[in-house]
Order: sequence, then C-alpha cells, then structure tokens
Amino acid sequence: MNDHLVLPTGDVADAALAIMHKTVDKQIADHSLRSFHFARLTAQQEGLLTDPAYDEGLLFAATVMHDLGLGTLAEGNARFEVEGADIAAKLLAEHGVPDSDISRVWEAIALHSSLGLADRMGLLTYLTHKGVFTDGGRFTDLSPELQEPVRLTYPRSPDDRSLQLAIVNHARKSPNAAPPFSIAAELLRQTGG
Repeated sequence: MNDHLVLPTGDVADAALAIMHKTVDKQIADHSLRSFHFARLTAQQEGLLTDPAYDEGLLFAATVMHDLGLGTLAEGNARFEVEGADIAAKLLAEHGVPDSDISRVWEAIALHSSLGLADRMGLLTYLTHKGVFTDGGRFTDLSPELQEPVRLTYPRSPDDRSLQLAIVNHARKSPNAAPPFSIAAELLRQTGG
C-alpha cells in the first residue's frame, strides 16, 4: 500500500471515521477520504508538514467530517456546512479535544465551501478547503500522478452527482438550510427548487 494512503488512527480518528460511515452515503464518505488525502498531499507539496500550525489529526477530523451536515444527523435547521461543523464539534468535545482545537475544526468545516474566504483563514481551514475542492476539480495543483493512487483507492464515477443531490435534499428541509448566495441556494435554484 502507498504510505500516502495510510489513515491516522486513535480514538478521535476512529470516531470521526465511524460517524462518517454511519451517517453519510458511500460516495460522500469516499469524497471525504479523498479530500483528506488531497489536503495532506497539498501540505506536503507546499512544505507545510513542519509548520507549527499543521496537525494531521485535526486535518483528518475536519476533512472526514466536513460533510456530516449532509447525513442522517442533520436536521436542516442551518446550512449544511454549519450543521456539519456543529456535529463534528460535539463529537470532538465528547472525546476530550481541547476547545481551541474544536474551534479550529469547526471553522474549517463551516468555511470549507466558502470560496475566497477559506483560503485566507488558518492553515487547517485552508488545507480542508484545498482538499475538498481538489477532489471537486477546482484546484489542479496536485499532479494527476499524485492524485491517481487516491482516486484508485476511493473511485468516483464520472457521472456521480450524489454530493450535489445531497446538498439539494438538505436545502429543501428549511429556508435556513439554503440562505441566499450559498452553494445550497444556487444548486436549489439550478434544480428548480
């Protein structure tokens, strides 16, 4: 196995994986895992692994749980990014993670889809955003050769729209789930509401 494909271990990492697998569908879970690997590869490529702000455990928590707001625990009372951040924060608190680290993970998840904002925040938020949108094809900083082992391990069908459909389904739960100018509102508009 490629060393880059090894996942972090420990109580928090195991709990993050468990809640992800239990509450979101396989396509979204695979997207979340690809996002972690792409975020870590970005950190490596940009020489950030030795940055004092780099914390692989927190990066794993943020990327693996970034779409919990699209899963079965989300009620649709807020945008999916915020609901996911709240769910992740609760899990981290239950595992004794310090409040300052919980805040960093919350921010990374809540802002992961905020183009023009996430890349200006702390390192964790920046890397989470880069990992998520590298998987989405927006960023091409990582060569196809670096991405290939990840995409082979966690394949995605070219016509897979599960993420977009999950966002639309969440957006339909309440007006608060799709505030104006959010990704959810735009996808809802594109699908005719």
